[in-house]
Amino acid sequence: QVQLVESGGGLVQAGGSLRLFCAASQRTLSNYVMGWFRQAPGKEREFVAAISRSGETTYYPDSVKGRFTIARDNANNTVYLQMNSLKPEDTAVYYCAASRPTWTALRGSRYEYDNWGQGTQVTVSS
Repeated sequence: QVQLVESGGGLVQAGGSLRLFCAASQRTLSNYVMGWFRQAPGKEREFVAAISRSGETTYYPDSVKGRFTIARDNANNTVYLQMNSLKPEDTAVYYCAASRPTWTALRGSRYEYDNWGQGTQVTVSS
């Protein structure tokens, strides 16, 4: 198990940017595929981004592709999510998650992830 702590959420106007951070304790993140997910009220948790252990491969759903960028710093056990051109529909609680290195995890299957942070709220006003 690895403990994850997200930070960086907040309130931003549409068109603005935010950068989310995910820090891990106890174990090195380099052993894991890392992902970001989000959940809006009344909706299921959905995939936002994932990154391979080395950081060379990333995946995004069409809803955020070209606007969001996931990156990792294995030396500092940190994962980032840069969010640009934010829209009101991006409003949600954002979760960082860690998974064993599988293709299905990298492609965004939330069922592969068994380590989750507590979430950070992102609110985009119109």
